[in-house]
Amino acid sequence: MTVDTETRPLPAARHARAAVAVLFFTNGALFANLLPRYPQIKEDLAIGNGAYGLAVAAFPAGAITAGLAAGLLIRRMGSARVAVLGTLLTGAGILAAGLAPSVALFATALFLAGAMDALTDVAQNAHGLRVQRLYGRSILNSFHAVWSIGAVTGGLMAAGAMSLGLSLGVHLAASAAVLVAAAVAALRHCLPGPDNGPEETGPEETRPEETGQKETGRERLTAEGARGTSRVGVVLAALVLIATAGALVEDSGNSWAALYLSDDLHASAALAASGFIALVGAQFIGRLIGDRLVDRFGQRTVARAGGLITAVGMGLALAVPTLPGTILGFALAGFGVATLVPAAMHEADGLPGLKPGSGLTIVSWLMHLGFLLSPPVVGQVADAAGLRTGLLVIPAAGVLVVLLAGVLQARPRRD
Repeated sequence: MTVDTETRPLPAARHARAAVAVLFFTNGALFANLLPRYPQIKEDLAIGNGAYGLAVAAFPAGAITAGLAAGLLIRRMGSARVAVLGTLLTGAGILAAGLAPSVALFATALFLAGAMDALTDVAQNAHGLRVQRLYGRSILNSFHAVWSIGAVTGGLMAAGAMSLGLSLGVHLAASAAVLVAAAVAALRHCLPGPDNGPEETGPEETRPEETGQKETGRERLTAEGARGTSRVGVVLAALVLIATAGALVEDSGNSWAALYLSDDLHASAALAASGFIALVGAQFIGRLIGDRLVDRFGQRTVARAGGLITAVGMGLALAVPTLPGTILGFALAGFGVATLVPAAMHEADGLPGLKPGSGLTIVSWLMHLGFLLSPPVVGQVADAAGLRTGLLVIPAAGVLVVLLAGVLQARPRRD
């Protein structure tokens, strides 16, 4: 018989967890300061929905271009340093995008910002997984919840700046300075040493046979030998699609929520920011309770329920367009996809037959295809049939998750 005991992690692990949380917060807040400003930028540049969609697609295009370099940089510099450097350069790119006098320079600045953001994304998740291994239990959802807090904070900062009449330059320069300073300060509390080496064992780390826990997905597939290995590619592809579905919904809030509320539903500039804030705010709630839901019901059930909530919630909001109903629809979509990206990253990081961090890098890199494809596709559909029709990508993503969730763990995962 085994007895579960609750132990406190090492002080270094607790400090590192706080530092990683700061990195996730600043990463979420940086870009969120720019998003509610998109309608103003679109108006200043005098571009249509199609050109706008192509321009904002430069951000994920930059992410795809640079994403695969993250692994090499992390091995050479360490994940914490890459995350902080990426934060600094992302802030500079966002400021340049806000001040760009032409569509070409706007897209170029977004491309550079997206490239640096991709490096930050992989690096902070890699460092978060290092800290998670020290804790010996799942804490990755909590980091993504902090990212959502940062995104909400950034959106509120932008709404406040617009209400005060601050110019784009003053607003984005001030927000970047504060957030980059916080990331730099967090660096000294991150874990030392190389990312590809074994972690020091924390007091909560135990072997599964010592606790009576079930074997993990990695151990189970490894035990199946060649049969299990042959399925890795299929499972990885499904995980990429699940993460991409989550990315599509997030991008809809990022790129189109403010425009849809202001143009189609005639909301004020400050109120139009509430669509994005509602999505990421509900996403935060979903990630805050995500670990408990997964522990109780299993990843498969949580993902399927989330996909259903996304499809039904946003589908009804688009079918019966009202300002309160649409804001609620964005909120339900954010809640529904809350755990998808962390789940896909966690599952991919544990797949056998891949080098450490490879599954995480592949999912993170290919996930940005959702961010790349979504803006131009939605933009072209919006020009042809209206933005309301273009936003049908959100309920469609929810349906995709329901169909693919079978690759996830059916029972609570204990690793």
